Amino acid sequence: MHPIAKDAPANRLSCLQLLFLSAALAPAFALWYVVLDQRPASRSAPLRPVVANNRSPQTLTMPKPLVEFGNKRMILHQIEALAAAGVTDIVLAVNYRPEVMEKYLREYEEQFGINITISIESEPLGTAGPLKLAEETLSKDDTPFFVLNSDVTCEYPFKELAAFHKSHGDEGTIVVTKVEEPSKYGVIVHKPNHASRIDRFVEKPVEFVGNRINAGIYILNTSVLKRIELRPTSIEQETFPAMVKDGQLHSFDLDGFWMDVGQPKDFLTGTCLYLSSLTKKGNKTLSSPSLPYVHGGNVLIDPSAKIGKNCRIGPNVTIGPDVVVGDGVRLQRCVLLSGSKVKDHAWVKSTIVGWNSTVGKWARLENVTVLGDDVTIGDEIYVNGGSILPHKTIKANVDVPAIIM
Repeated sequence: MHPIAKDAPANRLSCLQLLFLSAALAPAFALWYVVLDQRPASRSAPLRPVVANNRSPQTLTMPKPLVEFGNKRMILHQIEALAAAGVTDIVLAVNYRPEVMEKYLREYEEQFGINITISIESEPLGTAGPLKLAEETLSKDDTPFFVLNSDVTCEYPFKELAAFHKSHGDEGTIVVTKVEEPSKYGVIVHKPNHASRIDRFVEKPVEFVGNRINAGIYILNTSVLKRIELRPTSIEQETFPAMVKDGQLHSFDLDGFWMDVGQPKDFLTGTCLYLSSLTKKGNKTLSSPSLPYVHGGNVLIDPSAKIGKNCRIGPNVTIGPDVVVGDGVRLQRCVLLSGSKVKDHAWVKSTIVGWNSTVGKWARLENVTVLGDDVTIGDEIYVNGGSILPHKTIKANVDVPAIIM
């Protein structure tokens, strides 16, 4: 694992997470960019929480790409898909403290036979600047490269995307997904009588112009790098409009599920979609619906977890390694991360229970409640949409959604 650059600024903070990955029909090289969702109080201090936002308490302990999604680290879902598509080299660009991720990256190098190199911004460069920073590496040949938002979960159609991109021969392709309420998003509009060539982008349209939105996955030719300056710049607001003006940008329709899981409520929704996808595929890692405690299906339980008597689990539940679930527990639409405990007769719905956290007897958690690492919820406590920071003990009800520091 070899660094490209070092010395990220101590006050760097961003929720941006991108993956830059080079690929062709038989891709061999990749550049991957991830910005940690954390910042330190000083260079020598441990990571400190930033709570004036919607970030999950989990990302105060662990960089977001390392949080488990469907009992597998988010970063691993993407590396698996890339390796399956033939990618052998990845450059991981991080803005601060790459050592947080190095242990896991070394494991993945060995597991998938890939090479991972780290690149670090010396200043915040937006969503396009880091591409320019890595231009020397990306331009070693004419192979196109993927760009992914690392918060996005889907079925990652790398091979199909590369084939489509090659077929039209232009500079770039954006993966798009269809949504029911396009007024909430920036919508992609095609050229008249053309199925894929993009004509313009319309931000939060007040009247219907289309229902395709940017899915956060792209494939670009190396010539795109000539359009980008080495400065803070936006690929969505600067680079893509310039490509559209030149008729060089297309869209590719994504099949199957899609979700940006960067926020807790979306993380839970994405988990439901992911589990449903596993069910449709007949994935054997899911718990059998015939088990007495499985209710409604879409239940994923790590083999090391312990389940008590008379429980009712499901639908849409993920239970991680070494989790202990007591007797008479009701779990629905929730995620229990590794080492957590839910005591007898607790009721947990629409909740993320953090690593090594404990939910007390007869407690009730709901409405997108999120527990950070090592949180204790007392017996018979009610939490309604609370975001509890790590290492806290809750002894009183949280009746309205709030951040508990």
